Amino acid sequence: MAEAHDPTNRGASESADQLERITRWAESNLGGKVTRIERQRRWRPVWRVSMENKGEAREYLFKADRVWAAHPYPHVHEMHLLNVLAAHDIPVPPQRGFCEDPPAIVMDWVRGGRDPGLVMEAVESASTMTPDRWSASLQYMEQLAAMHKIPVPALEAIGCTRPEGPTELALQHYERFHAMYEEQGIVDPPMEFATRWLRRNVPEHRNRISLVTGDCGQFLSEGPNLTCVIDVEIGHLGDHLHDLACFRGRHPVENMGDLPALFKHYEKALGEPLDLGVIAYHTVAFLGVGYFGPLFALARTDAGGDWVEAAVQCAFIGRRMLEALAEVEGIELDELTLPDPRPSPLEEMALAKLAADLHRLPLSETFASWQRGILASVPEYLLNQARYRRWAEDADLDDLEALLGERPADLVDADNKLVAFIRSAGPEHDAALTRLMHRRLLRQCLIIAGPGAPEDHLALMKVEPLLDGRMDRVGDPALAFA
Repeated sequence: MAEAHDPTNRGASESADQLERITRWAESNLGGKVTRIERQRRWRPVWRVSMENKGEAREYLFKADRVWAAHPYPHVHEMHLLNVLAAHDIPVPPQRGFCEDPPAIVMDWVRGGRDPGLVMEAVESASTMTPDRWSASLQYMEQLAAMHKIPVPALEAIGCTRPEGPTELALQHYERFHAMYEEQGIVDPPMEFATRWLRRNVPEHRNRISLVTGDCGQFLSEGPNLTCVIDVEIGHLGDHLHDLACFRGRHPVENMGDLPALFKHYEKALGEPLDLGVIAYHTVAFLGVGYFGPLFALARTDAGGDWVEAAVQCAFIGRRMLEALAEVEGIELDELTLPDPRPSPLEEMALAKLAADLHRLPLSETFASWQRGILASVPEYLLNQARYRRWAEDADLDDLEALLGERPADLVDADNKLVAFIRSAGPEHDAALTRLMHRRLLRQCLIIAGPGAPEDHLALMKVEPLLDGRMDRVGDPALAFA
């Protein structure tokens, strides 16, 4: 039986039918003949489409929506925003239209390198900073300053909402994600705590409204030159310093280089002094937004996606969110070590067998080796969980018993009781709650890194400090990677 036609693109990660529809749209609207379609490894379905027209080779990017709703902005929002950027001389991929079936933004394929955007991809292939990439990074900071000077009415014209007052300026974007979190009925103590802390600590003195890319630092480069700015799907109006916080959140999954030097270069390009305390606050907000996405993904059973990436990001981003909060509050966090594993032979044999069989699945035009690897990564992830889960659960419940005065029956009961406590707790409990939830997420990061992992394993990397005076010791940014 033929697969049902799915114009929303949400019912399957990829199919031959989808490729046929992409081919049909491309040849009807772009001219020429499609010679190849290659799926890219990203959170969302993205295809590189190669075409030939009268002997001339051309390449395009078809950027579909995620398999499930991961953010609160319409799919076409990014296309409209890229057009605004282009109108203000920001280098972006030229837009070629919107494919209705399957729904995808179509743009030119722009040559140039970028760093891994996924945690597990970065673990497999470490991100590095080179003199060429650094030169392009400095150019990006200049483009970022230019983006932050685009007149607000140009953004309102494409549907961006102007924030009213300091609270909306700081949290309008965050609250949109939080509304999705509440609609889904997710119970997550770290998110509950971070949300209340952010609302209590809004920087009341801020009033400058500008474009915020929302997921800053994403660009392509070739040699020492920036070729284009990419990925502005959650661009909005807010406090421009949120974008600098993105750099702290993305680094070192994507090696951004010398962050203080980047910030100094941006400060010079913008012509306004930076407020480090506000950047520190927005680091918590940015990582909170980054934490929502994988939380939304964990319970989904739609075709496609990357479940292990979501699980890893929950632990990694959530822990770093609490580290950023602890820096603002001056809270000293605990260090933990992974104990000896507790073998679980039956589970381990079954999971190892499943992983081996998944790795043997045949590849095809619509099933690449990286997609097979994503499937096999689920039992491989659970193998480490089988060996250390009881240690983590017992320690979590011990911590909760000390805080609540009673031992929860299990982790579900623990989450519900802890959320109820957070909702009634005042600021006097901030330090204890931060340390408790940081320990919980650190345990998960230790399990992900595995036994014998080096201190600089990506899953264990901490948020780089900002408020320790290092900004006062910055030299010439151009020479940082000379």
